[in-house]
Amino acid sequence: MSIEKAHAHELGVADDGTVDYDELETLLGDAVLDRESHVNADGFVIRPDAVQEVLSTLKEEAGFDNCNCVTAQEYQDRYETIYHLTKYDDRTQEVSIVVPTAKDDPVSETAAPVFRTADWHEREAYDLIGIDYEGHPDPRRILLPETWQGHPLSLDYDQTKPQIVTLRENANPLEGDRRANDDSDTMLLNIGPHHPATHGVLHIEATLDGEQVVDVEPDIGYIHRCEEQMCQQGTYRHQIMPYPDRWDWGGAGLLNEWAYARTAEELADIDVPEYAQVVRTMSAELSRILSHMLAVAAYALDVIGDFTATFMYGMQDRETVQNILEDLTGQRLMFNYFRLGGVAWDLPEPREQFFEKIRDFIDDLPERLEEYHNLLTSNEIMQIRTVDTGILEPEVAKSYGATGPVARGSGVDYDVRRDDPYGYYPELDWDVVTEDGCDNYARLLVRLQEVEESAKIIQQCADLLEDWPEDDRTIQANVPRTLKPDPDTEIYKSVEAAKGELGIYIRSDGTDKPARFKIRGPSFSNLQTLPEMSEGEYIPDMIATLGSLDTIMGEVDR
Repeated sequence: MSIEKAHAHELGVADDGTVDYDELETLLGDAVLDRESHVNADGFVIRPDAVQEVLSTLKEEAGFDNCNCVTAQEYQDRYETIYHLTKYDDRTQEVSIVVPTAKDDPVSETAAPVFRTADWHEREAYDLIGIDYEGHPDPRRILLPETWQGHPLSLDYDQTKPQIVTLRENANPLEGDRRANDDSDTMLLNIGPHHPATHGVLHIEATLDGEQVVDVEPDIGYIHRCEEQMCQQGTYRHQIMPYPDRWDWGGAGLLNEWAYARTAEELADIDVPEYAQVVRTMSAELSRILSHMLAVAAYALDVIGDFTATFMYGMQDRETVQNILEDLTGQRLMFNYFRLGGVAWDLPEPREQFFEKIRDFIDDLPERLEEYHNLLTSNEIMQIRTVDTGILEPEVAKSYGATGPVARGSGVDYDVRRDDPYGYYPELDWDVVTEDGCDNYARLLVRLQEVEESAKIIQQCADLLEDWPEDDRTIQANVPRTLKPDPDTEIYKSVEAAKGELGIYIRSDGTDKPARFKIRGPSFSNLQTLPEMSEGEYIPDMIATLGSLDTIMGEVDR
């Protein structure tokens, strides 16, 4: 499937639909110091005091309204922040804004007033690397405790230095109101980090005024495992691929593997055989169903306490999919099935039996989905709890960099599978699901309907694979045993994972290991929207809203 857009009238877009970087450079004027060529897009090097001016110009005048990722790193002679920009209306339009800062004074202007998603990204850059962002609305650490000494990814960080982490009493942000008004009824409520409703090790600091939520602060970093740094210690060819499965333990591991595979393959100019692309596409959609089934089942448990019916139905359907993927990959969750250039091995024998399992699942799925709709979307209690709660307006979702079902539930028609095509998706018949409700109910509907679309894709892939000539079943390209991309080659690519856009930034240094490996997890950006949706509502509404985000903390903390 494909999309066609008219580009001729857009600023910074050439007649053939590609980005006109010369025109963009003219548009940005004196703020541009230099221009770099990255694999996915050109990068403009700008002054550190011109960040907001440049990003505002690109957003308002050239239409780059999606800040996908913010990558920071330290070199021997400078610090550097890279803002990766695309468009929600056309994902193929990309540009990078590179902001170097002096080694002895790593201060750069914040991008948060232009793209609200930059808030958390810049806090992470300060926390781990040590870049200060002038004018940032909340310049605190985000993954490590406030008492942490030093910045772990800085070149002069002493890893042997002991750290003392104190337990501080949480302050009530509205305590001043209590002093001003004796009738005030404010309270700080801690939810998590060990609570069933947070779906992982997530701490929510909720400030209540009476029964209403007036402030929400997601406290993350409890399971930060240095995933990016572990990938930087592994070789491109063999040692990185097992890690992506661990970013999302809900079953979306194959989609995560594809994110790394796509980025590394474009970096190393590797072409994947068509047969392997079909196998990848089919297995990835099975993985998406695994994730969505868990999201829907857990949501029923969160909102209406339905453990015996919907939750167990979801687990039962997941078991069926896991059995199929176990036959294919040998694993039930940490699949490690993708390889650079293709997949690890072909479909299991006997092939007829494998296809029969897939078709039995696909044939039964409409009836199963009807049951989910009867139990959930038609459930009066579910509707009362989710309709018109957790409102996320489309422009707010875009500003926070929300993607996946969270954005599509707000009517944002954005899906990387279609908008930046990869795999075998362009050759198949399927639709991007959107809902205009902008509430918790809409996000539930999107996930259930996306299961239907995944089933359509799986059915078409199974038909193709069943009839594929035996002599043409090439599962992997001829990839060198050791990959050493050219030094200072940079790339950012992404896929449509179960939670949204999962992107990987890699900078090579000429060795067989990445010099910088940055993970852009969709849950990280989606979780930032929680305060926007929760303030002014009640605690039960906030729990329903948090569940509708379907966050996985392995993807948030990394």
